[in-house]
Amino acid sequence: MLPGLRLTLLIGGAAQDWHLGRGTVTERVRNWRRHAPSVFVLPHPSWRNTAWLGRNPWFAAELLPALRTRVREVLDGN
Repeated sequence: MLPGLRLTLLIGGAAQDWHLGRGTVTERVRNWRRHAPSVFVLPHPSWRNTAWLGRNPWFAAELLPALRTRVREVLDGN
């Protein structure tokens, strides 16, 4: 563990499998509040995920604003 680590991003299925165990990316990302604010679970940032983003509008509406807020807090030292 890194001392003082305040934010971890689990991006994509492989990182999520390693840290959270088996499951689907959609289930794990949908349950992001279980891990926030110290860990955020995210889909892999790929053009192939355009359809996934369309099927899961809550991601942009709920998770991304919370992530932006948390990143700002960490950068500001809060």
